[in-house]
Amino acid sequence: MKIEVRKKRWIRLRNISSLQKIKKMQNNWTSLNSIYLSIYLSIYLSIYLSIYLSIYLSIYLSIYLSIYVSVCLSVCCCIFLVPFVLFPLSVRFLLQLSEVPQFSERVFCILFQSTFTECVTSVQRKLETLLRVCTALQSRQAVLQVLGLVLVFGNIMNGGNRSRGQADGFTLDILPKLKDVKSSDNSQSLLSYIVAYYLRHFDEDAGKETCVYPLPEPQDLFQASQMKFEDFQRDLRKLRKDLNVCSAETEKVCNVSSEEHLQPFKDKMEEFLTRAKAELELQEKQLAGTQRIFLELSVFFSVKPKAGEKEVSPNTFFTVWHEFSSDFKELWKRENKCLLQERLKAAEETFRQAREKATYNVKPKHASGIKAKLGQKM
Repeated sequence: MKIEVRKKRWIRLRNISSLQKIKKMQNNWTSLNSIYLSIYLSIYLSIYLSIYLSIYLSIYLSIYLSIYVSVCLSVCCCIFLVPFVLFPLSVRFLLQLSEVPQFSERVFCILFQSTFTECVTSVQRKLETLLRVCTALQSRQAVLQVLGLVLVFGNIMNGGNRSRGQADGFTLDILPKLKDVKSSDNSQSLLSYIVAYYLRHFDEDAGKETCVYPLPEPQDLFQASQMKFEDFQRDLRKLRKDLNVCSAETEKVCNVSSEEHLQPFKDKMEEFLTRAKAELELQEKQLAGTQRIFLELSVFFSVKPKAGEKEVSPNTFFTVWHEFSSDFKELWKRENKCLLQERLKAAEETFRQAREKATYNVKPKHASGIKAKLGQKM
C-alpha cells in the first residue's frame, strides 16, 4: 500500500503511546474479529426470527397486521445494526496505518519535522530581541546622551562634596532611584528634569510626531531580563539530539523499506535533514555571538555578577534597565505632549500677531491734469 507523505494529511498523534495502542489493536485483531462475527450472527438470527414470527402470526392475525409487525421488527434490527457497521471504519483506518512498514519510525520523523521549524524560530526570535537590546545600549547615541546627563546633573548636585562631586561615572543601580530624588519644593524629580532637558536641548524632533524614544523599549528589556543562556543551550542540545535520532530513523527506514514504500518519504526527509542541520548550526553560532556581545556589554557598564553567579545573568543586568526605561518613557510621553501643546500655542500666537499687524497702505492719488496745473500756478 503506497502512502504519500503530505502535510496536513497525516493524523497528528498526541504522543507515542498512541502507537502502542495501535500495536495492541493489531495483536488482538483476531479476538476483535470474533466479537464482531458473533454480533453479526446474533443480528442475523434476530432478523430471521422476526420474519419467521411474522409469518407464523399471519396464520392467526390478519395479513396487514403481520406485515406491520414484520416491518417494525426489521426497522428495529436495522437501527441496531447501523452503529455496529459504522464503528469499525475508524478501527480499520488505524489498522491500515499500523500496517505501514516502519510506521513508528516514520511517524517520529514526520512529527519532528513539523515541530522543528517552530522551535528554531522561537529561539531565533528571542536571540534577535536580546541582540537588538544589547546593541542599542552600547552604541545608540541617545542612550549615551541620557547617561551623560545623569552624570553631569549628579556632579552638579554633589558639587559641594569633593569625593562625590567630581565623579567620572556611576553604577547602574542609581538609575531606578532617580525618580525618588525630588526638588526643594517637591514639585519635580531629578528624572523628570533630565527628561525635559534632553527633549529641549538634544532632541530636534521633540514635540513632533517623528520624535523617537531614545532608550530601548521597556517591553524588549523585560523580555531580555527573562532570558537565560542555559535555556537556549539546553533547547539547542535537545534539538541536536532529536535531529540525530531523526537522521538515524530515516536511514533505518530507507534501508529496510522496499522501493514501493520508500518514496516520497526518502526525498522529503533528506531535504529536511539538510536544511535542519544548516539552520541548527546557524542558531548555535548566533547564540555564541549573542552571549559574547552580552558579556562585553556587562564589562562596558562595569556590572559584576551577584553572589553565587559565575557570570552576569541577563536578569541581573536588564532588570535595572527595564525599571529605568519604564519610568523614563512615562515622563517622556508627558513632556513630549507638553512640548507639542507649547508649539501649537506659539504657532497660534504668531498667526494672531501677524493678522493684527496686517494693514493696507493706500497711496493718495495726486492730480496731474491741466486743471490741477493751472490751479498750482494761480
